Amino acid sequence: MKKTVLILFLLMLISCKKQEKESIYFQTNSVGIQVGGVQKVAIKTPKGTFQVWTKRIGNNPKVKLLLLNGGPGMSHEYFECMENFLPKEGIEFIYYDQLGTGFSDNPKDTTLWDLPRYVEELEQVRVALHLDKNNFYVLGHSWGGILAMQYALKYQNHLKGMIVSNMMASCPKYGDYSKVLQKQLTPTVLQSIQDLEAKKEYSNPKYMELLMAHYYNQHILRLPVNDWPEPVTRSMGRLNQSLYITMQGPSEMGLSGKLTNWDVSKELKNITIPTLVIGAQYDTMDPKYMEWMSTQFPKGMYLYCSKGSHMSMYDDQQMYMNGLLKFLKKGND
Repeated sequence: MKKTVLILFLLMLISCKKQEKESIYFQTNSVGIQVGGVQKVAIKTPKGTFQVWTKRIGNNPKVKLLLLNGGPGMSHEYFECMENFLPKEGIEFIYYDQLGTGFSDNPKDTTLWDLPRYVEELEQVRVALHLDKNNFYVLGHSWGGILAMQYALKYQNHLKGMIVSNMMASCPKYGDYSKVLQKQLTPTVLQSIQDLEAKKEYSNPKYMELLMAHYYNQHILRLPVNDWPEPVTRSMGRLNQSLYITMQGPSEMGLSGKLTNWDVSKELKNITIPTLVIGAQYDTMDPKYMEWMSTQFPKGMYLYCSKGSHMSMYDDQQMYMNGLLKFLKKGND
């Protein structure tokens, strides 16, 4: 009898703690009219002040995950898959459209499409959202991973941890690996793509058709393109071409923009916060290089998505999300 009462008491205690956690998670930090966690942040730039869009989901004093989208030039929307995994584990996360993307202002000024300026923009967002070393995690996917690493090299004292998702620490090495993947294409397909690139016919519908049918569905997201998740196609549909071409260059199969020579591989040892590197077998990024990357961070870890590609949060979803959650919850339970 006493044992039964004790078990019931413990179950009630666990239930109360669970309800308390849920109550905190859904607690709002704002007063007045509620807007679903949306906050516009004023960003000062060399060309004036602009507004960038953020949206907070949940409330967790220990873990606040800011999502940095890729492209460069896509919107936050392809991260919406996080909503099926993070809230039920009590993880607070924040969508953020970088200047020129999604719901944020687009000044249409290519001089603002610049990595150091985006680093300072991110720092202004951090300050406005009251994130600090006690709770602030950043997840950078693809180009967002470049931004995350560059930010950490200057401002890691404000970070609790970092996730570099599907991005190498060297654009020259990324360019080299793209040549490895190109050799896997059917010779006639590769020749057709190269012929169009030589003529600079990047806007030719045939160019994107070839990439989608033979490259993107193998290395960006491993599903037939017509079956790609709606948040992905919606985010891609918002791509800021000016930003993408300025930073990356017009071709997905190599770099020719501002990021062409970016390389911080020798500086990773200076990033001492806990860092998770996520790589995938079929990625546009070399998974072996990303595994090596994880060993260069003093507190680095590696998550390998054996079924995934560049969008492994979709095509190897369980592996990706389980690994991400394990990293975020480590030492925060």
